[in-house]
Amino acid sequence: MIRIGVDVGGTNTDAVILNGTSFVAGAKSPTTPDILSGVSKAIRAAFEGAPVGFDQVDAIMVGTTHFVNAIVQRKSLATTGLVRLCLPSGTSVLPYADWPDALKNAMGGHYELVPGGYEMNGDEIAGFDADATRTAVKRLIDKGCTEIALSAVFSTMRADHEEAAAELIASEFPHIGLTKSQDIGRIGLLERENAGLMNAAIRPLAREVVPAFVQMRTDLGLDCPMYFTRNDGTIIAAEEVERLPVLTFACGPTNSMRGAAFLSGLDNALVVDIGGTTSDVGEIRDGFPRLAGVTVTVADVQTNFPMPDVVSFGLGGGTRIQPESLGIGPDSVGHRLLQEGIVFGGNTLTASDVAVAAGRAKMGSHPVPEIPNLDEIIAGMDRIIADGVARSRTNAEETPVLAVGGGSVLMSGSVDGLKVIRPPHHDLANAVGAAIAQVSGEVSKVVQTGDALSREEALEQITQEAKDVAIARGADPDSLTVLSISDVPLAYLPGNNLSISVTVVGDLNLGETS
Repeated sequence: MIRIGVDVGGTNTDAVILNGTSFVAGAKSPTTPDILSGVSKAIRAAFEGAPVGFDQVDAIMVGTTHFVNAIVQRKSLATTGLVRLCLPSGTSVLPYADWPDALKNAMGGHYELVPGGYEMNGDEIAGFDADATRTAVKRLIDKGCTEIALSAVFSTMRADHEEAAAELIASEFPHIGLTKSQDIGRIGLLERENAGLMNAAIRPLAREVVPAFVQMRTDLGLDCPMYFTRNDGTIIAAEEVERLPVLTFACGPTNSMRGAAFLSGLDNALVVDIGGTTSDVGEIRDGFPRLAGVTVTVADVQTNFPMPDVVSFGLGGGTRIQPESLGIGPDSVGHRLLQEGIVFGGNTLTASDVAVAAGRAKMGSHPVPEIPNLDEIIAGMDRIIADGVARSRTNAEETPVLAVGGGSVLMSGSVDGLKVIRPPHHDLANAVGAAIAQVSGEVSKVVQTGDALSREEALEQITQEAKDVAIARGADPDSLTVLSISDVPLAYLPGNNLSISVTVVGDLNLGETS
């Protein structure tokens, strides 16, 4: 199977061609303001001189920062309303609590509380009230909302009320976009609600971006399925991204970690991905990123959808350096490194110039002038990286550190006492990670065990549900394996309650998806 893998970074867009597990070719191109032209240039550059043609490609996998950037920059966000099904309870902490004012205002900050939701054991807090839900939606529309997010108390336990509200809105307000929180988050009302709100706010953007990528594929002469990479290192179909774009937020560092594992042949390691602007440090276990805990902060908002546990900091190849004050970033020249870096003929001292002056890298065609306090600056850069690695370590074992990304030349041969390995094609690891991505299925539920349902039966049931999800997304049933499974007793509640999460992965079955 011949695949194209693409990863859009803040500085460069990378593209690779893989034939099965063999690396065929790859290329970098500066990321452009419109994103798509940079992607097209990178793909065309990768095919220059490659022993394969566009007509031989079986699939293209893309990792893009479009959607998370919209949230972080508060741009291209829809006016979004929330309907929380919770009354007469669920009013102690209102929606948008602790959100940054700028992000809340960019989305409108509108919400309505209506009767509904469930107790932990599945009993109704109150019955679903169609009239109240209809009135709430009308109020939100009158306030200018074009997207609605639904969140019912314990909808991960029982989703009837969210489904009923969704059916009502789809039937009576078909022009309104809709996001159900149960499709995104796990147990935890506020965090799941926040994830749903973010998803709703960027759905209109997704409906513009995804067709644009599909059109770009056509313009390149590619006749193959297109997928986008997810937060967990797997892929999602283009049409599903239009519905759930939030699932792509952390695809950048995830792609890098997956690619590092593939290129190095190591399934367990620490990964340092240094780009042009920032660095990400994470851990891979069994070839996949270690996921964060229950809550994940995105743009200063707590959410609970699956995301890799990543430490990020402002150090990259384009980081600006102030030698007199020993200042190291965090601001960067970004995608203008090739114009502004001293070794490339510019006038701005960057971390890449420092790496060249210290003998760690060879790049550019211009000499680097003598840099005051060079040793102290190099030591400062090493400390920043070492701190990130130390924060990502979960044990005292001699874990190898995989250095990837175009800026990985900034690193020394060891960090925090651990050996640094640069695998082949390390500068294209993120695009490789996209190209090798598999299909996943994840199901998270709270179940009550007892005489009618044992723990083992509950685990088996939810594992099968996760497999069914993966198969529906195009996974080969014969290739499915369980990536992670957890069951946590909720001892503070009556009954034998378990919070169960299962993730399975499998190879893409193009016969089912093309």
